[in-house]
Amino acid sequence: MNNTFAIDLGTNNIKIYNAATDKIMVQKNMIAIENKKNMIAFGDSAYEMYEKSPANIRVSGPITNGVIADINNMERLIKSFITYENKGAVRAADYFIAVPTDVTEVERRAFYDLLKDAGIKAKKILAVEKAVADGLGMGIDVKNSQGVLVVDVGYDTTEISILSLGGIVLSKLIKVGGHVFDTSIVNAVRREYNLVIGSKTAEGVRISFNDISKNEGKATVYGRDIVTGLPVERTLTHEFVSQSLQENFHTIVDNIKVILERTPPELSADIYRHGLFMTGGACQEEGLADAVAEEVRLRVNIAESPINSCALGLSQVIKKSNYRSLAYTIEGLGKS
Repeated sequence: MNNTFAIDLGTNNIKIYNAATDKIMVQKNMIAIENKKNMIAFGDSAYEMYEKSPANIRVSGPITNGVIADINNMERLIKSFITYENKGAVRAADYFIAVPTDVTEVERRAFYDLLKDAGIKAKKILAVEKAVADGLGMGIDVKNSQGVLVVDVGYDTTEISILSLGGIVLSKLIKVGGHVFDTSIVNAVRREYNLVIGSKTAEGVRISFNDISKNEGKATVYGRDIVTGLPVERTLTHEFVSQSLQENFHTIVDNIKVILERTPPELSADIYRHGLFMTGGACQEEGLADAVAEEVRLRVNIAESPINSCALGLSQVIKKSNYRSLAYTIEGLGKS
């Protein structure tokens, strides 16, 4: 299984597990295109150009709301990353890819087509439900009959799933995540201080507050004053940023409650005993876990490596034969 890769296509970060090195590569899922045709940067180097590029350079992410929005650029990105992982050459390999549960068949098939058409010599393409991979990556034995509630708070979406016996009993995908958090901060700063800041700045502020002890509950931002049009700086407090995110936290909590209301009683008993499991890059948002614990009245277990948990789960599917049955071919396409 050495020449095998596992891919978790996140809206913000792409995670690729390489079985040959047993390592996970994490880079920004972004591409920079010059004059509508030449790729000049990808991954983290493209993100450096985001919100700073001239008109002839377009920097974008091909994934929107957890699904592939720009298949051509995503193919170019995948090929670039796999070539990089293979040190300049592309060899025939098997691929495992994480797919969200609550998507249409057409969107699901796009994940297969992406790997088939990206020019990466894919021999075998297998899909694994993203929530199942998340559970595995957090050290949960998803194949037993215990009910498990997994909340994956990503950049564009939050996926709430109940797992049991290696499958998904209930799942709900909502369009709230790190990107929506950033937008809320941008809007609050504009309202309160008449200051326009970029989403990249908002993301930096949000991440800096994940460990308040480091910045004493304050963050300095730079932007454009709406009234004068001049660049200025402002200091944001932790309370101000926290208040601007409360509505988003409530949306996530309300949807967790909706899933719990529909959960069979036996599985509800398991979830009460074990608590809920949170993963995804935005689950580290300061105050989110406390808000969920308070409203849902369950213990909240946060993944040790929230960004990598899905890729870690996919690596378990590759390494351990008893988990191999969790992977499947996308119906009507390819042979397992």
